[in-house]
Amino acid sequence: MLSEPRSGRLAAWGNALLAGFVSPDDAALAVVGDDTVHRVEGLPGESAPVGLTLALGRLRTLGVTGLRVALPAPGHPLGLSGPPEFNARALQAEEAVVCFGAAFGLVPQVYEAGPEGDVHAEVVWQVLPVREAPPADVPSLGEAERELAEALREATEVLSKLDVAGSGPVAEAAIDAYRARAERGREVLAPGYPPRAVRVLELAQRVALLVSLAYDNGHGGAVSSSEMAARAEALRPVERTARRAQVAAYNSFVEERQRGVR
Repeated sequence: MLSEPRSGRLAAWGNALLAGFVSPDDAALAVVGDDTVHRVEGLPGESAPVGLTLALGRLRTLGVTGLRVALPAPGHPLGLSGPPEFNARALQAEEAVVCFGAAFGLVPQVYEAGPEGDVHAEVVWQVLPVREAPPADVPSLGEAERELAEALREATEVLSKLDVAGSGPVAEAAIDAYRARAERGREVLAPGYPPRAVRVLELAQRVALLVSLAYDNGHGGAVSSSEMAARAEALRPVERTARRAQVAAYNSFVEERQRGVR
């Protein structure tokens, strides 16, 4: 997952709003990003979709004090806590936001429209009930940071041995260009997040980009079936580690509040 997931933007800026670090309008603008509009459907007391500003205010009145991210994949319900209906919807979208303080979750549906070269996205967040339980398989920031450093080192070594596109100078240049664009275009996390969370998220995005380059740029020198299988085997745990770290970074705001740090 190269770019910032929409669930990450909603959770990060929603947390900053709930904690009083940003205004409702600034939070909504940051969540929408390059999309055209975001709406929220299924809020208790609302018969039609509403805008983000109203939705975040309503969630606060319903008891929500924080927002967590889930980035599930087949066989890996990362960040989810049930019930099955919500998990299935989140898995289909490959992301979701889970509320803390009230048993709600939000799953995005993305609608794209417009001619080639001018496609715009509209997002509808569907509010669904969730089970109040610890999220699945989310590490601490410290664990995530250690896992990422090891995963990046191991993946680079394995992919270089296989002569896989996505390792070496070309990949490094692509990663540096991506990070430069990201630094110019947005904050890594919303105000109020600990510096370690920013560091972990940046590294997680770097690792995820390495994995994506390896998949997208063909087989490189890995032409035999055994070599291709070895590449997939090397990438799978690395991609999983990057997703776990992203979730740990986004969720650190709520975790610190639970521990009474803020």
